[in-house]
Amino acid sequence: MTAPSTCGLSSEARNLQWLLGNLVEEVPGVHSVTVVSSDGLMLLSSDPGHRTDAAEPAAPSGPRGSSADLATIVSGIGSLTAGAATLMEGGGVKQTMVTMEEGSVFVMSISDGSLLGVHAAPDCDMGVVAYHMALFVGRAGHVLTPELRRELRTSLESAQ
Repeated sequence: MTAPSTCGLSSEARNLQWLLGNLVEEVPGVHSVTVVSSDGLMLLSSDPGHRTDAAEPAAPSGPRGSSADLATIVSGIGSLTAGAATLMEGGGVKQTMVTMEEGSVFVMSISDGSLLGVHAAPDCDMGVVAYHMALFVGRAGHVLTPELRRELRTSLESAQ
């Protein structure tokens, strides 16, 4: 995991980065984690310094090795499930899980349309992953203000 520079970040931003890093390091089977804003922009990532371009091969652990790819997937899944919930008059979407032969993607609502996304191994304990995601959401939801989202986005842009 590539750690972003925490120089100049608020304590709330540093705390969220620490919580995200903990999720990847402490939960068996988790490959990568991202937080996206309601408009689909990546705010936090387990590998924010990683960029995929022609000169750099993709890392094997995440979807095509890129946290930006995971953020795109999470945003799309979030949008699709929110639309389905609206059509079905099911209320807000709390969590979505996609299981595949070679892995799983979990998406959980944080606050104000922000989403937490996790890419995990196919043999992960889904209950443990969901539990730790809920812990992150519980700790992050109340501090993920518009000001903090702006700070996190600026921090990611400067890391690239």
